[in-house]
Amino acid sequence: MGVEQSLWRSLAVFRVLALAYAIVRYAQVYEYYRYPVGGWAIMVLLTVWTAATAYGFRSPTFRRTALLVIDVGVAVSCVLATRWLDDPERVRDGMLTLPTVWSSAPVLACAIKGGWKTGSVAALAIGASNIAERGAITADNQHNIVLLLLAGGAVGYVVELARVSERALARALQLEAATRERERLARDIHDSVLQVLALVQRRGAELGGEAGGLGKLAGEQEVALRQLISATPARVESEDLPGSGEDGAPARLDLRVLLGTFAGARVTVSSPGTPVLLPTPAAREVSAAVSAALDNVRRHAGEAANAWILLEDEADEIVVSVRDDGPGMAPGRLEAARAQGRLGVAQSIEGRVRDLGGSVVWSSVTGEGTELEFRVPRQGSR
Repeated sequence: MGVEQSLWRSLAVFRVLALAYAIVRYAQVYEYYRYPVGGWAIMVLLTVWTAATAYGFRSPTFRRTALLVIDVGVAVSCVLATRWLDDPERVRDGMLTLPTVWSSAPVLACAIKGGWKTGSVAALAIGASNIAERGAITADNQHNIVLLLLAGGAVGYVVELARVSERALARALQLEAATRERERLARDIHDSVLQVLALVQRRGAELGGEAGGLGKLAGEQEVALRQLISATPARVESEDLPGSGEDGAPARLDLRVLLGTFAGARVTVSSPGTPVLLPTPAAREVSAAVSAALDNVRRHAGEAANAWILLEDEADEIVVSVRDDGPGMAPGRLEAARAQGRLGVAQSIEGRVRDLGGSVVWSSVTGEGTELEFRVPRQGSR
C-alpha cells in the first residue's frame, strides 16, 4: 500500500471523527438555533456524504475532479446554511459553523489528489464561504483561512514529494533488476558466445585467406558484444520535481550507452564512470552527429582507419571528441564542402549540434588524421 492510499484511509478516519465532533457539538447548542430541524438535516447530509466518501474514495476510480468539486460544494453549502439556520445574533458573535472542522476534509482531499495548488484553491473556496457566512472579514475567519491554506499546501506538497520518492524507488528497483539480469546474461554469453568468437578470431588469423577475414569479423563482433553486455540500461528517467506535472520531466538517456554502441575493432570509446544524462532528443542528436562523423572517417580515411571517441561530462556542457588516424584533410577542403552544401558536414554533424545550442570545432593536419570536438551546453539540452 502506497503513501497516497494510506492518506486516503487516514482522511476517511478524520472525516468520521470530525463528523462525530460536529454532531456532539450541535446536540449541545441546537436549542439556540432559529431552525434546529434544519441543523439536524445538515448533520444527516454530512453523515451520508461521509459514508459515501469513505466508501468511494477507497478506489482511484472515484477520486475524480467532479467528486472532489461536489465534496467542496457540500462543505461550502453546509457552512453557508449556518447563516440562515442559526440565530442571527449568534452568527454575528462568530459562533462555529455547523460542519465545524469537518469542512477542512475536502481541502485535504483536494491536496491529496492534486497537490498543494489544488489544495490551496479548495482552502480559498471554504474560506470564502466562512466570510460569506459571517457577512464580514473578521480576525476569526482570517485565522481559519490561514489554517486551511497551511493544511492544504503542506499536505499537498508532502504528497507530491511522496509520489516522487515512490517513482524514484520503483525506478531504482527496476534498474537493479535489469542490472542483475544483464549480469546473468553476461556470464552466460561469456561462457559460450564470446569464447566461440575469440576462438574463431584466433583460428582465422592462423589460417589466413578467407578464414582470416571471417576471423576479423568475429573479433569485431566480440568487441561489440562485450561492450553491449557491459553497458548499463540506456533509459533513465529524469528527476521528478513537485509542480512539474503528473508525468514528471521528460525521460533522459545515458549518452555513454548510446556512444558505446559504436565501439568495435577499429573504434575505441572512452567515457566517464558515471551516467551522462541528457534529455532523449538531445542525446539522440549527439549520437547521430557522432555516427555521421564515423561515417566520414570510413568514407575518407578508409576501412582500415582507427577512430577514438572521448566523452567528457563538464559542469556546464557535454564535450564529445571524435579523432581518427587517417590522412587528414587538405587545407580548404572543409570550407569547400560547406560552400558546396554537402549535407554530411552542414546538416548531419554541424546542423545537429547547432540546433542544440552547441558548436563544432574541426582540426586536421595532413598525414596526422582529423579531430572533431562537439560542445553541447547543458542549458541547451534540458
